[in-house]
Amino acid sequence: MRVDVLVLGAGPAGMSAALEARAQGLSVLLLDENAAPGGQVYRGARADARGPGADQARAGAKLAAALAGSGAERRFGATLWAIEPGPVAFFSEEGGARRVAAGQIILAPGTTERALPLPGWTLPGVMGVGAAQILMKSAGLLPSGAVWLAGQGPLLWLYAAQALAKGGRIAGIVDMSGPRTAALWHLPAALAAPGYLARGMAWMGAVRRQVPVHRSRDLRAEGDGQLERVVIDGTPHPADTLLLHDGVVPNTQVTRAIQGCAHRFRAGAWEPVVDEWGHTSTAGILVAGDGGGVFGAAAAALSGRIAALAVAHALGCFGVEQRDALAGPLLLRRGRQRAPRRFLDALFPPLPPPADPVMLCRCEEVSAGRVREAVALGCLGTNQLKAFTRAGMGACQGRVCGPLLHSAVAAARGVDGAMVEPLRTRFPTKPLTLGELAALA
Repeated sequence: MRVDVLVLGAGPAGMSAALEARAQGLSVLLLDENAAPGGQVYRGARADARGPGADQARAGAKLAAALAGSGAERRFGATLWAIEPGPVAFFSEEGGARRVAAGQIILAPGTTERALPLPGWTLPGVMGVGAAQILMKSAGLLPSGAVWLAGQGPLLWLYAAQALAKGGRIAGIVDMSGPRTAALWHLPAALAAPGYLARGMAWMGAVRRQVPVHRSRDLRAEGDGQLERVVIDGTPHPADTLLLHDGVVPNTQVTRAIQGCAHRFRAGAWEPVVDEWGHTSTAGILVAGDGGGVFGAAAAALSGRIAALAVAHALGCFGVEQRDALAGPLLLRRGRQRAPRRFLDALFPPLPPPADPVMLCRCEEVSAGRVREAVALGCLGTNQLKAFTRAGMGACQGRVCGPLLHSAVAAARGVDGAMVEPLRTRFPTKPLTLGELAALA
């Protein structure tokens, strides 16, 4: 199989990239692991959405409808697991592996939720806010009983506002964010997109009027075999469910496995190095949306269109002048949408590594203390840490624990995160059976 453009991910960036590429007359194959388009932000989006986040939902529904009629080939339930020079990509669907050659590849993998390790976070009944939002959007499951939220970041407040608006119940929120003073320096720039900040303040205000909010970092989960209570500043509170969140980070599982694809450390996370069009340092590979730096759904959608125009130019659809004329307004709009990012990064920096007994790598049961012991013995980075402790070698292959291990090693060494290399990934980046591989023949 050969196409002009292969797009990975059907979130805001991926759908927008596919639509723009089709508008320029290119053949498009869009792959996504989920059963329907939308990604995390537009998951289950409806044109008649109401309540907090409804504007995003309506935009997502409109985008998905346009994609369905665009002529782009869409394959859902398809998992990309390798990219080779060419570029050539390999993916699996319905139990068999497939190969596709593309003129250019646009990766729009989105983000992953940064885990929040604290005492008792491995107990049944403790999960991420992102997972709870998926359950709400895909299955209509709302929080009930003694449900607590803890952590920091916009998604925590958005989920709480959405759940309450739909009739869910929340017992309390533990706000673990730090001092606001450092973020104030970036507030004037953030006001270039006032609607972004206004929505966030509205979510927080609606939640605070209905739910008690505790501001503390002294939190632990306790229970005999399952969550029974949360302890805040030494005071126990009954709890059936605890939802944790410490922001999101770019999903770099694929880009870190591509040979020669450069990455940089910014705002507490690794991200691929891209230019204004989305080009990576590897020929024929572009990244669009939050997979190249977290800026939100509106900016991601614009990045998808900009990347598609860059691809259309590279494949000879038009010259530089037409590319720049088409992309100019999009670049300006994207710049405004990105304006609040530094403010939010300063407002919600990653929380520090936990105390020694707390588990960081759940698959291999590696605690924060074991990571610090390894550093004391001479371990300099997360890849060496595998040899010392097996951390990152379990079922998640570092998807959950990678950022935690990286932060812990950097803190133990007393260096900036940019001085500690990220976990290396290799293709296949997702589990692959011999049966699937044999289908290539």
